[in-house]
Amino acid sequence: MTDGTGAGSGGDTAAPGPGRVRQLRLVVEADDFDAALTFFRDVLGMPEQESYSGEGGAEVRILDAGRATLELSNPAQVRFIDRVETDGGRSDRIRVALEVADSAAVTDELVAAGAELEASARETPWRSVNGRVRAPAGLQLTIFQELD
Repeated sequence: MTDGTGAGSGGDTAAPGPGRVRQLRLVVEADDFDAALTFFRDVLGMPEQESYSGEGGAEVRILDAGRATLELSNPAQVRFIDRVETDGGRSDRIRVALEVADSAAVTDELVAAGAELEASARETPWRSVNGRVRAPAGLQLTIFQELD
């Protein structure tokens, strides 16, 4: 959670301009590339932006995930999140969180498409509804819906 003010330098109170980083891209190696592509592109609905093929069967697809942020949490916060969002589950060191319009429905849809349910969707103290699944390529996903 942020206070919405961004990071300033020194005593500068003006709204910060765009940062140096233009895009956050999560790069995932998927042993079953076709299954992962189908899951994220077709089931979850992440449109394909770019694709490249190379020698030796090399393939990459870049999927649009909307706005990207980097959420840094200390171990105490991660333990708190796990108590709130799961029934005793533990977060991976890196977990992908995807905002959707209806987290309960999307969580159910992802499980029906082969994801392993780690925690059913539930309301959190920070006014979101969060579910958790294990997706193809071993990614732990939090599917969340903001209520405010």
